[in-house]
Amino acid sequence: MMAGVALAALSILEDTQQKKEGAAAPLFFSAAKGHNFYQSFLWPRYDPGGILADDMGLGKTLQAIALMLERADGGAALVVTPASVLGNWQSEVRRFAPSLNVLVCATSEAVQRALKAGAGDVVLVTYGLLAANSRQIAGRTWQTAILDEAHAIKSRGTKMSQASRMIKAEARVLLTGTPLQNHVSELWPLVEFATPGLFGSYAAFCARFAVPIEKERDRPRQHLLRRLLAPFMLRRTKDDVLDELPEKTELDVRVDLSEPERALYESLRERACNQLQTGEVNTMQALAELTRLRLAACHPKLVDASLEYASTKSEVFMRIAGDLIQAGHRALVFSQFTSHLALIRAELDRAGIGYQYLDGATPAAERLESVERFNKGRTPLFLISLKAGGTGLNLTGADYVVHLDPWWNPAVEDQASDRAYRIGQTRPVTIYRLIAAGTIEEKILRLHASKKTMADALLEGTDMASRLGREEILELLAAASAAD
Repeated sequence: MMAGVALAALSILEDTQQKKEGAAAPLFFSAAKGHNFYQSFLWPRYDPGGILADDMGLGKTLQAIALMLERADGGAALVVTPASVLGNWQSEVRRFAPSLNVLVCATSEAVQRALKAGAGDVVLVTYGLLAANSRQIAGRTWQTAILDEAHAIKSRGTKMSQASRMIKAEARVLLTGTPLQNHVSELWPLVEFATPGLFGSYAAFCARFAVPIEKERDRPRQHLLRRLLAPFMLRRTKDDVLDELPEKTELDVRVDLSEPERALYESLRERACNQLQTGEVNTMQALAELTRLRLAACHPKLVDASLEYASTKSEVFMRIAGDLIQAGHRALVFSQFTSHLALIRAELDRAGIGYQYLDGATPAAERLESVERFNKGRTPLFLISLKAGGTGLNLTGADYVVHLDPWWNPAVEDQASDRAYRIGQTRPVTIYRLIAAGTIEEKILRLHASKKTMADALLEGTDMASRLGREEILELLAAASAAD
């Protein structure tokens, strides 16, 4: 049945995926285009779905809506999404496919009612409600099942991941700009949802691919895995559609800490290094010390609220913000730490500068209102917690992005930046990263630039951060000296 689905979806998506004359068939649909191996062996036996892994901001939601619209007469569609983007899905379906009837499930009772959905209905449910109502949702067959931000199911042992694999559907599609974030083994739950049984058991997949690729750097296995994934994964990068996007400029802004800030940072670094070397702290405690160093590189008050000296990084940000606002620009401002954003908010309040704010505690309705107010130009700045607002938002009202602090995984940063740099953006976009000189923040950037990962080879552009062990933490602490 999925062969027909793939061909139907192909008729919708082909225009956006093959704009150049003679372009190769999309990877997701290569089996339907006559790939001999899959046509003769896997295709008749399996009922494959696929992973739509386009870069962030290239219209994965719109393509999924097109697929649901094409298949609407056959039965109800199920869309599983993080709670933070539930409202965005509701508005996008109503905007681009008004003939579809959207059923938003915010409670278990609503899920129960939605089980009776039929042709032309689209049921929107969060991952949390999927986990809580897994048996009921799996008790019927859906015409189309779509998992948005599908890296949410990458950990196979979680209730969300297990519940997703129970879903029965005629067509199964996963949407994620980062199908591989940390480890090769994360691919197994995604592929198991799309095409059950393709890679065998999790243990078999790890033995055959994950361990040889990650531990032994086995290039032939890496190449084989990529070939196996290719027919089931459609991926475009921003480079593929540069003619449809404006120019993007990325700048690292070096921030030289004041003498008191340097002294505070170095004392924390030396203490952490000594404790780890002598065995006073374990690896998890050392990771907490790394976080303290990152906080110290941002603002002294994040380490000790009683400290009265100023944050150089905050001063640099306020100068940048003032210059951007004076020139008529609007910016998204991201941080890993809500506590850091709180200090920036206080600075903006004192300066009388308006802004919108969003973090993980922001209610869904307020979240949508903030996005609408910002995109309509009512405020020049939008302060956003990276994890809460790094995905699922369309904020093309901004033409600048400011990262107050770097994250280990550049793919997560890219997702956040692409809230502004995406299809629909008509102005050049500039991305600033504020980096405290001579600190762990510079080391993080060097990791971004130098560390070759398996994901680069498998997915052409996705980043995969590695877990840090004791020796790696010591190396970070030794290298992250403000005296360098």
